[in-house]
Amino acid sequence: MPTRRHFLKQASVATSGLLLNKSNWFKEPQLIGLQLYTVRDEIKMDVKGTIARVASVGFNSVEVFGYESGHFFGLEPAAFSAILKQYNLKTPSGHYVMKDFLAKGDEDNLKRTVADAAKMGHEFFVVPYLTEDLRQSLDDYKKLAAHLNRAAEEAKSAGMQLAYHNHDFEFKDWGGGKNGFQILIAETDPALVSLEMDMYWITRAGLNPVDMIKANKGRIKMWHIKDMANTPEKEFTEVGSGIINYKEIFKYKKESGMKYFFVEQDKTKIPVFDSIAKSFQYIKNNILS
Repeated sequence: MPTRRHFLKQASVATSGLLLNKSNWFKEPQLIGLQLYTVRDEIKMDVKGTIARVASVGFNSVEVFGYESGHFFGLEPAAFSAILKQYNLKTPSGHYVMKDFLAKGDEDNLKRTVADAAKMGHEFFVVPYLTEDLRQSLDDYKKLAAHLNRAAEEAKSAGMQLAYHNHDFEFKDWGGGKNGFQILIAETDPALVSLEMDMYWITRAGLNPVDMIKANKGRIKMWHIKDMANTPEKEFTEVGSGIINYKEIFKYKKESGMKYFFVEQDKTKIPVFDSIAKSFQYIKNNILS
């Protein structure tokens, strides 16, 4: 028959086990995100229905886009945020174009956009794209770097960090091996301006994502992941279906400083919800398993 001493010893062992695992009690699930631009046609027609389908695939976070004149798809930030919360989707990041600010230094455009982004509860405020007229020379990139520094200050004051999302045009050689990306990196404050690295566009530019991570350690806080088809056209394709080695790239997430990643596919050959489900399952079963 077990003695009282034996019972207390067993209880102590059990309690120790619980304490050792206490760090897991409140551990949040791994965030697997979707950039909502992927479902842009669908969300413009049916915001709530599209968000519901994104959640049903298994995504637990999204990166928003579509902000225009104080609204997302006709909804004020609070209303749009409420829909995301209804489907338990976190939104750590959002894309904000701010053309008037980037082109003309319009402070009203900057402050209004940052204030509305903050209502979404983002951690990161992302400048996602530079229209062609903004990037006609290396001097243009120097002006843009100054604007990014200013925008980063405003974002910080609202509790967010600014990030810049690349395409491939930043790597155009303007002569002497100089490109716009080099200027943006050199002339923005690394304490204020981080990067959202798009793996497809880095690869399309003829560069290696792992080399980019090693060259910008700790500064690449977010990733966009989509694949590149092994065809002459190098079309977009689902993660795990192309030539980009995501198993290898994910080994460097700590070195990158990566906090969040988002599936994004600019175009799909199969129905878009089938496409994002295929990418999701590959990531879940082959990258995060």
